[in-house]
Amino acid sequence: MLRKRWPKRLTGARAGLLVHPASVNARIEHAVDCVARFKDFELKALLGPQHGIRGETQDNMIEWEGFLDKKTGLPVYSLYGNTRKPLPQMLKNLDCMVIDVQDVGARYYTFIWTMELCMQACLENNKAAVVLDRPNPIGGIQTEGPVLDIEYASFVGQRPLPVRHGMTIGEIALYLKNTFYPELDLHIVKMRNWKRSLWYDRTGLPWVMPSPNMPTLDTALVYPGMCLLEGTHLSEGRGTTRPFEIFGAPFIGPDAFVKRLGDFKLKGVVFRPLHFQPTFQKHAGRLCGGAQIHVLDRKLFKPFKTAVAILKAANELYPAYPLWKLPPYEYETEKMPVDILSGSDRLRTEIEEHKNLDKIESWWASECAVFNKNVRRKYLLYD
Repeated sequence: MLRKRWPKRLTGARAGLLVHPASVNARIEHAVDCVARFKDFELKALLGPQHGIRGETQDNMIEWEGFLDKKTGLPVYSLYGNTRKPLPQMLKNLDCMVIDVQDVGARYYTFIWTMELCMQACLENNKAAVVLDRPNPIGGIQTEGPVLDIEYASFVGQRPLPVRHGMTIGEIALYLKNTFYPELDLHIVKMRNWKRSLWYDRTGLPWVMPSPNMPTLDTALVYPGMCLLEGTHLSEGRGTTRPFEIFGAPFIGPDAFVKRLGDFKLKGVVFRPLHFQPTFQKHAGRLCGGAQIHVLDRKLFKPFKTAVAILKAANELYPAYPLWKLPPYEYETEKMPVDILSGSDRLRTEIEEHKNLDKIESWWASECAVFNKNVRRKYLLYD
């Protein structure tokens, strides 16, 4: 497909390729191998986002450094180490950057912000950018959660987007270009046959983990909410076999907690009380009480509202235990981690004030509606 859709103006260009483990085609051939057979441009360098081009770093917020790729002989530059934005010397021998990364449909997932920093570097160094579009695994219709307040911009959210944005990575690139980088020479290689209603397991494509703690589509479905727990002292299930679906802490009583969650009458989801022992990250080696999320109807399920219900329940039932983690988090050293994840301090404040869950939801639903009407709809590339 790339042969037919590669921009003619860039025929023969020298290119850098941003990739990660899920940069594969339908036959599970990695983009690096595919591009090696592609004659319309010359591959000169590889670049990798958080977790590396091969998933080198298992845990969150672990930096990695570049190296020489033995298979291709090409330099590999890290964009999650000493720098997150390509340096001029990385682009010196390139005419364009090709971006081929699989997003999971949530604002906090850092690959879209690595893409933006690559777009910035391309504009500043007079290089073209080519984005190979990929499906939004959790569909392109539903949106949910607050829209980022730019005062809370960070590497888990650099520009205004709802938490669950309902866009493809190509659509986000188009939004970023038109809004912030109008002079950028950007090309989007669109997908064929993708529709907004398609979940990843309806595309016929194999699921390859885009990051080590994103093992399944089920993980991606809950992630737009459950990643909020990274800003708390609750385990989000890292170090278990079901990250982001399992959650808890040593001080939580599973049955009482699940009973309180039932009071919220959340749609499309049930919680199973359980105990677990993380092998790494928060509470590693300690017995935790908590629950596993079981999504029964993914069209009705609201991941962000569900996570807020979990935070409200923890705040109400266990006031003696501090809920919020303090900075630093994802290169932010002053603002609270949960604030940069949610996009402002409003969510944390209203949880602390014991505001009603539906009333809290009403303001982020309003923000989503305004963003969808005034911004998002202008950049949707697929029916």
